[in-house]
Amino acid sequence: MYMTMEMGMVLGIVGLMLIGLVMDVVRPELLVLTTLFVFIVFGFISPEEGLAGFSNQGMLTIGLLFIIGGVFEKSGLAEKLVSRILSGAASEEEARGRLLIPLAGMSGFLNNTPLVVTLTPVVRKWCEVHKLSPSKFLLPMSYATILGGTMTLMGTSTNLVIHGLLLDFGEQGFRFFELLIVGLPITVVGLIYLLLFAPRLLPGYGRGEGEEEERPRDFLSELRIQADFPHVGKTVKEAGLRNLEGLYLIEIRRGKERISPVSGDTEIYNGDRLFFTGVISSIAELGKRRGLVVDTGTDLSVADLKKGTNKLREGVVSHQSSLLGRTVKENRFREAYDAAVVAIHRNEERIEGKIGEIEPKAGDVLLMVAGESFDQRVKRHRDFYVTSPEGKEKFFEDDRTGWSALVIFIGAVLCVVSGILSIFKAMALAVGLMLAFRLVSPEEAREMIQFRVLLLIAGALGIGNVIIESKAADWMAQELTQAMEPYGVILLLVVLYGMTTLLTEIVTNNAAAVIVFPVAYQISEQIGVEPLGMAIFVAIAASASFLSPIGYQTNLIVFGPGGYRFRDYLRAGMPLTFLTGIVTVGIVYIVYT
Repeated sequence: MYMTMEMGMVLGIVGLMLIGLVMDVVRPELLVLTTLFVFIVFGFISPEEGLAGFSNQGMLTIGLLFIIGGVFEKSGLAEKLVSRILSGAASEEEARGRLLIPLAGMSGFLNNTPLVVTLTPVVRKWCEVHKLSPSKFLLPMSYATILGGTMTLMGTSTNLVIHGLLLDFGEQGFRFFELLIVGLPITVVGLIYLLLFAPRLLPGYGRGEGEEEERPRDFLSELRIQADFPHVGKTVKEAGLRNLEGLYLIEIRRGKERISPVSGDTEIYNGDRLFFTGVISSIAELGKRRGLVVDTGTDLSVADLKKGTNKLREGVVSHQSSLLGRTVKENRFREAYDAAVVAIHRNEERIEGKIGEIEPKAGDVLLMVAGESFDQRVKRHRDFYVTSPEGKEKFFEDDRTGWSALVIFIGAVLCVVSGILSIFKAMALAVGLMLAFRLVSPEEAREMIQFRVLLLIAGALGIGNVIIESKAADWMAQELTQAMEPYGVILLLVVLYGMTTLLTEIVTNNAAAVIVFPVAYQISEQIGVEPLGMAIFVAIAASASFLSPIGYQTNLIVFGPGGYRFRDYLRAGMPLTFLTGIVTVGIVYIVYT
């Protein structure tokens, strides 16, 4: 088979889309949908086939699971259980085992994103109380939930996407525990690694440990000089702003004038804006000085924290956030979230400039002064993951919501396992019962659905159809098979696993699964691997995102709160990637060839 002009154009456009995703040109779902509409408009695929992803059962099931996961997040049941589990730990090693093993099991049935969002502040607070390093817990927690999600059909959205694609290809699709044959072994091997070896590879951020001293997160914050500042007209050194513990004065702005670097002899005047980088506790202490005010750009004030009017909250910007591509000021925080950004932290990079003029990136940690309606508005927008505790437990007094939801959910799972209902019908029934019993209101259910994620998946499914219909998948499968033929099936699987994992780190798990699966499906026919085995193979490979904070949402959530660097993911994630790859390739080759 030779490459046709149509194949070349399809692969070229998809390649440009991938480059755009890597470079964060626009929000991922907008870029994917734009690419799909280009294919439809220019006749590469019919509108019916291009938009088929919007009726895909896997995608629709993911939407229902967002609601179910949201109900459990709202009830605080998982948070309460994990808090009790950790409270009985006698050592750091025991605590890690008590945390990771149950979480891996829970992730086989619950969306791991709300789990990690909910438990990140719980684990950080527990570590603070026991003088342990959160960085030794948070990334292993993310990895454990990813591993646990590979064990069941509903464990991760990737499994449901591949399930929907199998149905579209005329195959039977996954049974509920179909992936357990590979998912359970890699989860066991992965947990052993996370419990025994990963802590030695992770830094001890958050406490002093000899060479592993605390690595403070450098927030950028803006303070304004007012008329009552006692050192107006004096130098920076005389004002006591030169050698501050944990703080560095990087710039002074006076009207249109920018003074950087700032020397100790620079004089300070009323109205000057001072830009500091450093630990937020020091910035907060500095803001208590008379005439020196932390500038939030809105009428929300840090001073109100002392009165109890507002609260200080921390959030991590998500991949699908509408904040991306616009400055803090353009995002109109006050109107949208009843909050004001006090400081911003970006790992591995020192950010400069006025807070209001900074464009947030995925993974940035925002420190915000929040008003009374902040929590409700955040749930509605879901532009960032709140990773600081609310200051009070959110459990219902009688736990009715959590336990009632759990009973309904278990009943739905049993219906799927016994074959009475498909997973889509069972989850639709579960959501209907939760609505009927008022465990969640229709308005809350609507807010729990992450529509941007669903649009991304539906658009990616349409692009997958383009790759299939243009025969580009056949051509890529043939070329890859012929190139690897002299080296055997095992090496071909190793290469395909590596390609899928790398693509996952670049464009996220669901997009990687949709792009790779049509090619892998064609390869399965040529090398004698059962299509079902190849589907499991791609689902596992697309979920095995351990090398960066970009590929998987849970890795991004813990990136800022854990104070990690990119290299921390490589150090801890590379061995785990090799282990899961070896186990997956070995089992698929033995069982399905």
